[in-house]
Amino acid sequence: MKRLSLLLLLLLAACGDHKPPAWLGYGEGDNSLIGAPQPGWVTHLGVQRGQIVKRGDFLFSLDDTHETAARDQAAANLAQAKAELAQEQANNTYTQTEVERQTGLARDHAGVPSTLDSTLASFRESQAHIDQLEGQIRQMEGALADAQYQLSQRHIVSQVDGQVQDIYFFQGEYVPAATAVVSVLPPANVFVRFFVPETEFAHVKLGQAVAISCDGCAPNLTAKITFIAQQEEFTPPVIFSIDSRQKLVFKLEARAPGGLKLNPGEPVEVRPLGT
Repeated sequence: MKRLSLLLLLLLAACGDHKPPAWLGYGEGDNSLIGAPQPGWVTHLGVQRGQIVKRGDFLFSLDDTHETAARDQAAANLAQAKAELAQEQANNTYTQTEVERQTGLARDHAGVPSTLDSTLASFRESQAHIDQLEGQIRQMEGALADAQYQLSQRHIVSQVDGQVQDIYFFQGEYVPAATAVVSVLPPANVFVRFFVPETEFAHVKLGQAVAISCDGCAPNLTAKITFIAQQEEFTPPVIFSIDSRQKLVFKLEARAPGGLKLNPGEPVEVRPLGT
């Protein structure tokens, strides 16, 4: 009788420790591929693989000889136009004073009408020239801003926080336009990709919470299913199914706000937390 009671207790304990079946997968990450919108020679590389970078940190630079010259020329053109405007404004002030003087003389019948007409014409011409110069200056300011922007695009800084995963071009190499030079993995972009056997596929859905475990993982790691493949596939060779008879699986992904504290490629076990 005692043996039977002990056996029942062991069976109850085993039932209490039962966990849902584990789905095998691995950590994955969406890298930010960072390049320059312009082509050029890499003149300096400011990071190395594995380095942690913050938003605004310098990554790499391209040769900027042409862009610097264009910026300097635009600045010189703007300075010259502003100097011409200042001179014309001084001339306009003088002609306005002369118009007022000639108008006063005409009012007193002491002036020459042709002189007043000539002075008025000069004033109007000066005002039109000022308007023209102000329009040109606005265009030149835009050209200078564009030249400064083009120059800034030769010195690339990170737009995200994360770890440098790879470097595709090094100093002295030529980079085509819009080609990645550095890849950075933001922590928020780390997720898990796992595989659910066909026989269990009916029990998963988008938004479902799952528990994630692995060797060295933080405790109570959870995420929500954000992607379910529409087509089944054969078990990938890197995934060793618990039951070798289960050959067909569906690929799923689960993410958490702020990302998961996992390393890409790290094997994990995923279990459902509920429906």
